[in-house]
Amino acid sequence: MTIGVGGSTAAIELAKLQDMTTDIQPVAAAEYQQRIVKAQQLMQAQGIAVLYLNAGTNLYYFTGTQWYASERMVGAILPAVGDIEYIAPAFELDTLEGFMTIKGHVNTWHEDESPYQLFVDCLQRLGITQGQIAIDESTAFFVVDGIAKLAPQYQYINSKSVTAVCRMIKSAHELALIQRAMDMTLVVHQAAAGILYEGITTAEVEAFIDAAHKKVGAAAGSYFCIVLFGEDSAYPHGVKSPKALAANDIVLIDTGCKLQGYNSDITRTYVFGEPNVRQRQLWQLEQQAQLAGFKAAQLGVACGSVDVAARSVLELAGFGPDYKVPGLPHRTGHGIGLDIHEWPYLVKSDMTQLAAGMCFSNEPMLCVPGEFGVRHEDHFYMTADGARWFTQPAYSIDDPFAVTVK
Repeated sequence: MTIGVGGSTAAIELAKLQDMTTDIQPVAAAEYQQRIVKAQQLMQAQGIAVLYLNAGTNLYYFTGTQWYASERMVGAILPAVGDIEYIAPAFELDTLEGFMTIKGHVNTWHEDESPYQLFVDCLQRLGITQGQIAIDESTAFFVVDGIAKLAPQYQYINSKSVTAVCRMIKSAHELALIQRAMDMTLVVHQAAAGILYEGITTAEVEAFIDAAHKKVGAAAGSYFCIVLFGEDSAYPHGVKSPKALAANDIVLIDTGCKLQGYNSDITRTYVFGEPNVRQRQLWQLEQQAQLAGFKAAQLGVACGSVDVAARSVLELAGFGPDYKVPGLPHRTGHGIGLDIHEWPYLVKSDMTQLAAGMCFSNEPMLCVPGEFGVRHEDHFYMTADGARWFTQPAYSIDDPFAVTVK
C-alpha cells in the first residue's frame, strides 16, 4: 500500500488539524494606497485618463473593498490624477462604505436611474471630457455597452496594461499569504489521503476536504475541489458521473482554499494500493516534466519557455505533440493571487518576461484517455535569485507526502 494513503478515518484526521491562521494579518491600507499610486503612474505613462474597477478582485486589490459583480453596476473610478471615487446603488451606500478600506466619495444611483449616465456625469465633473478610459477586463459587456453608447467621445480600452501589470508582481505580504494558504492545503491533502478506502465516493472525499480546510482556518472551506479515481483522472476537470474508489486506482485530488482573498491550489496524484509498472512510468515522467519547467523558470526569460521545457519532456517520451492526447492538453501553468487563474500564464505564446514577485502553478498534466492521468501541481514564485517553490513536489509514487523522511 502507498505510504500515507488509507488506513485512517475522517474523525481521526480532522482531530489532528489545527487553525493555521491565528497569526495572519490582513493587507494594510498603506499597501492599497501604494497599489493605487503605481496604477496612476502606469496610467499617466500610457495616456490613460481613467481606470474603472468593477466589483470583483480588481476592486478588492486596489481598494480593499470586497464586492461581488451582479446586474447592478458597482465599482471604483480612478483618475490618472486625483482621488478615487466609487459608483453604487443608493440603497447599498451604507453597506459599501462598511466594506471600504480606501475611502472615497460614492456616486449613487436609484433603481429607476442609469448608472452609466452617472458614470459619464462623474467623468465630466472631474474634467475628463475625452481620452482613454481603461475598463476592468472582468467587467460585464452590458456595463461597457451602456457607457459607450452614452459617451462615444472616449476611447475604451482593456485595463490589463494597468491591472495585470500591477497584480502579477506580488508584495512580500502577498507572498506570505499565498504561502500560508498553500501550507494549509498541503496539510489537508495529506489528511485526505489517509481517509481513503475501497468504495469511498468522490463526494465523501470532497466533503472531508471542505471540512478539513475549515479546520485549518479557511472560513469558507474549499474554494474548489476535484477528486478523480482511476480512468476518470485522465480528464483534467473531471467527468459527469465520477466512479467510486477501487483497489489500485490512481487517485487525483486538486483543491485549494482562500486566505484573505488569496488562493492556494495543489494537485496530488498517487495510487490507492500498489502501483503497477505503467503507473510508475507515467508518474515519474510527469514529475520530470514538472521539474523541467521549474528549472527553465529563470529571471528575464519568457513565460512560454517554461511551457516548452515541460512539454518537451513528454513529447520526447512519445506523447503529444503539442496539445494532442495522450499528452499535455493544456498550458503548463497559470498565475495565481486573488484569482486562482490570473496573468501571466505559462503557455508557449506568452512572451511576458519572468520577474521577481511573479507566482505560477507548475502542472504539466499527462492525460492518457482510457487509462488514467497524472497531475503534479505545485506553485513557485520568482525571487531575485530565481524560482522558489511554495510547496515541495510530491516525494515519490510510493511515499507522495514524504512520510518516511519526516
